[in-house]
This record gives sequence, C-alpha cells and structure tokens, in this order.
Amino acid sequence: MVAESELRTVHTEGAAFQDDKEGSETLESCRVSKDWDPPSSPHEFPEGGLAAWATAFGAFLVQFCGFGYTSSFGVYQDFYTQHYLTNETSSAISWIGSTGAFLITALGLVSGLLHDRGYFYHLMIAGSFLQSFSLFMLSLSKPDQYYQIFLSQGLGLGIASGLIYVPSIAVVSHHFRRRRTLVMTFVATGSSLGAIIHPIMLNNLINGPLGFANGVRASAGLISSFLLIACLCMRTRLDLPTTPVNYIAVARKSIRDVPFVLLMAGGFLFQIGFFYPLFFFQLDSIKHGISVNFSFYSLVILNGSNFIGRLTSGVIEAFTGVMNLTILSSILCGAVILGMIGLSSLASVVVLGVLYGYCSGLNTAMGAPLMATLTPDLSELGARMGICLFTLGFGSLIGTPISGALLTSHYTWWIPALFSGIVTLVGAMTFIIMRYTFLRRKRILALGQ
Repeated sequence: MVAESELRTVHTEGAAFQDDKEGSETLESCRVSKDWDPPSSPHEFPEGGLAAWATAFGAFLVQFCGFGYTSSFGVYQDFYTQHYLTNETSSAISWIGSTGAFLITALGLVSGLLHDRGYFYHLMIAGSFLQSFSLFMLSLSKPDQYYQIFLSQGLGLGIASGLIYVPSIAVVSHHFRRRRTLVMTFVATGSSLGAIIHPIMLNNLINGPLGFANGVRASAGLISSFLLIACLCMRTRLDLPTTPVNYIAVARKSIRDVPFVLLMAGGFLFQIGFFYPLFFFQLDSIKHGISVNFSFYSLVILNGSNFIGRLTSGVIEAFTGVMNLTILSSILCGAVILGMIGLSSLASVVVLGVLYGYCSGLNTAMGAPLMATLTPDLSELGARMGICLFTLGFGSLIGTPISGALLTSHYTWWIPALFSGIVTLVGAMTFIIMRYTFLRRKRILALGQ
C-alpha cells in the first residue's frame, strides 16, 4: 500500500500508469494546475548518475526497513501469543502491529506536507533515529509487560516509519522522469524483499539461542545500519513548489466526488480483512499442527509470492486495465481468505500462501494508478493520495484486533477467516459500484461535449 509528496512522482508521469481501458482518456484530459510548474523537458532530469542512483538505493533501503519490517509482524504475533505476552489476548497483541501499520500511512499527511516545505533531511534523520531507538527499546521490554512493547513497537516504530515512508518515495522523483516508473518499481520491491528477509531472520533469532532481547538487538543493528546508509545516500534536487497544495480545499472537493468516496469506502473495508493473513498465517499454521520449522517460512512463501505479484502486475494490467485488475484481485483476496478456513495441512499452507501473496501483490500495485485514474486534476493527486491513505489506514488499524477478538483463546479459526473474507469481498463489491459510477460520469461528460 503514498501521500502528498508522491504528487511529484505521479503528476509528472501520469501517462506512465495505464488506466482502465474504458477510462484511459481520463488522465490524458486532466487539467494541470497553474501553481505547479514541473520541468518541461526530460533532459532537465539527470535520469541517472551517482547521486540519482544513490538516492534510489537509499529509498529502497528505507522501504526494506519500514514497510518490510511492518509486514513481518506475523512473527511477533506468533511469538507474543505463545511465549512473551501469554496473559494477553490475540486481539490485544494485534493492536501492536495494526497501530504501526496505521501510522505508516496516516502520517503520510504530515510527512508529505513537511517534505514539500523543505524538511526532507529533518524527517529522514528524525525518523531513522526514532526507528533505531524504538527497536533497541523493544529489546529491553520484559515478558508480559504489554505497555512497554506497545509503546516501542506499536507507537515508536509506527511513527518512525510514517515519518520516512512518503519522503523517501517522493525524493526519487527529483532525479528521474523518463525512467521514473522503472526506478519506482525497484524502490517498491524493497518492502517486498524486507518482508521476505525479516521473517527468516526474526524467527531464527528470537526463537533460537539468542532469545528475544539479543535477537531484537541484532535486528535493530541491521536496521540502524541500513537506515544510516540510506540517509547518507539520498539527496534532494528540485526547488520547492511555489504554492503547496491546500489539503482542506482538496478534501472539500473530494467528498463531492462520488467515485473517489466509493474508493475510500471500498478501500477501508478491504483493509479490514487485508492484514489478517499477514498477522495470523504463521500462528494458524503452527496451531494446526504443521511443523514449527516449516511454519516459520509460511510468511516467506506469502511475501515472496507478493513480490512476484507486484512485478507482474504491469503486464496483466496492460490487458485488463487498472479498475478491472483492482476488482479482480480484491475478489480473489477475499476468496483466498475464506479458503483459510480449510487450512489443515502443509500443502494447504503453501497453496494459500502463494495464492494470497500473489493476489495481494497485484492489488497493492494498483493502488497509486487507481487513485490517478479517479483524479480529474493531477495537481491534486498527492493530496488525494494522502487523504485516501489516511482513511484506509483506519481499516488496517481495526481489522486485525477484531479478528483477534473473534479468534478467542480457544483458537476458533473459521470465525475470523469468515469475517475477514466477507468484509474483503464487500470492499470488492464497492469497487464494482465505483467503476460503474466512474464510467457513468464519463459518459455523461462525453454527451455534454
């Protein structure tokens, strides 16, 4: 799953996103705000060079350490439930991870605004330091001390990742225009690669001879090193916009845009169920008697398939269109979550992990292009992304705690799987209504001309 600062990424290359085939003319006819004056020639961008590629590599490392680490919370969910926070319910433990996931996207409103006012380096340094500090504080947390873990991992890590997530993506667009889609794909794979590497490392560290405290410290050392390298690599280049986008004005305009409101409603519902497999897949596998050693790699299978889904999304979207692929992947995600009711064997873990990882990867990759398709004025795209992601963040905040409460201490797995699957499918149905209203408005405008 970008806020205001990504305006520079998508605004200057709106055509790079191939829109829904029925609505491909939308971006081509978008109005450009007079307050935004991007360079008119691609030659004004370096399109390479040491500073440009170093910045891209730094952004890759930030994604690896940020969303990649958050997506690995299923390891902590399993460990806390069985060993470290045994007095807490699965729902209470889920609040730790869901709070972090919420803050990453929600703080995009703040970090994007500050980035556009020239505070890039301040955000990167403060966020990197806070993430390193929070992880080391997590290593000092004692067993059954819920508040210590929530403060360090839920709030600390969430705020830190939220401060650096959007600026690290936006700064890439300072150096690339013609190659921006390719470079942004490379940067985005950082989170997928992190979601593969971190579960392997964490499972072997905290469940191995090192134990929780030293294992988390080793993880914190790796994260701190990567973030230090990222801060040294990334450099800004473009001047600040003369007139920053007015969030309040864009918000008032957005709530009167029916397709966009339906996008936020459908995305909110979809996010409620989206994180259920990421948080509970490993624990589900272990509780069903699957080998512990194999279960440790269940999230690796899921996230590895997610990586492939993101990479192949562009090829599939060229045939289906953005809206159609979003709807299809959302329906498939809901169906696979419902299929988790039948998880009972090693083979089912592999099949469900591969299917959900791939479908969720396709869906995640379509997020920014879909918002671009529904934005009539691309100068407002960054602000709309921030507003939309802030709304979607509430879905990720409440989804897994609800699933944890439904799971209960008796581990009744079919109830949270049924709830998450149904609410995800309802979100997909909302996307279908969104597509209908968007195409209907487009036809009405065409007739009016």
